[in-house]
Amino acid sequence: MTILAFALSAVLLLITALHVYWGIGGIWPGRDAASCARAVVGTRGVSEMPPTFACFAVAACLVLATLWPLALMGVFATPFPQQGLAATSVMIALVFFGRGMLGFTPWWRRQTPEQPFARLDRSLYSPLCLLIGAGFAIIGISQFPT
Repeated sequence: MTILAFALSAVLLLITALHVYWGIGGIWPGRDAASCARAVVGTRGVSEMPPTFACFAVAACLVLATLWPLALMGVFATPFPQQGLAATSVMIALVFFGRGMLGFTPWWRRQTPEQPFARLDRSLYSPLCLLIGAGFAIIGISQFPT
């Protein structure tokens, strides 16, 4: 489980770093802000990236998610009880599962039709969310005190 926790945290740390990068004006994977927005936001007619505050808010949430598996595995001290950490891990799993499944719905396709986001969402973003959700579910369920 410790390997899974570190792998999950490493993936989430990379995603966190991307959101910080976008928050400070980064344009990868695009060539400019508009092409980056079409690749990572994908809403109909999007032409600019979300504001800095929004990118940083997502990054802040992701930092907490990054730390959660490590706290659950006892990598660092935390004031939270093991049962609470495990239950919250399962709740985080549900959030990622929800986002992952949403990406495959017709409703979401209508909301986010821009390319290359629509293609990347089906092939990368949504499956990655499902895998992250599975990781949180596995770690959370396996760490429930008996």
